[in-house]
Amino acid sequence: MVYAIFALAATSRSVYQIAAKFDEAPIAYVLSAVAAVIYIVATVALARGDRTSRRVATVAITIELVGVVSVGLLSLLVPSDFPAASVWSGFGSGYGFIPLVLPIVGLWWLRRTA
Repeated sequence: MVYAIFALAATSRSVYQIAAKFDEAPIAYVLSAVAAVIYIVATVALARGDRTSRRVATVAITIELVGVVSVGLLSLLVPSDFPAASVWSGFGSGYGFIPLVLPIVGLWWLRRTA
């Protein structure tokens, strides 16, 4: 359920950002769109729950974890590249750090319910 909420939130945010103010921070806004796609893929894969879907979910959530850690670090080390926040900027601080915790919980859940 949390993935579905983040899929909706990230998609809405990225569509608005890209449509209304893309020229202000293209890297951040494209990263928000990438996050949205990953959340959508993870949501669908987790909901389906079959063997192939679990593999897809594992890959999507692993990419999500690498993305949130990488973007989180880059947004702190090179803030000039992120004049506006993305979903993963500051390790998801704009969303209460849920984007950082969510993939860890998601991978744990997949392993636990295997």
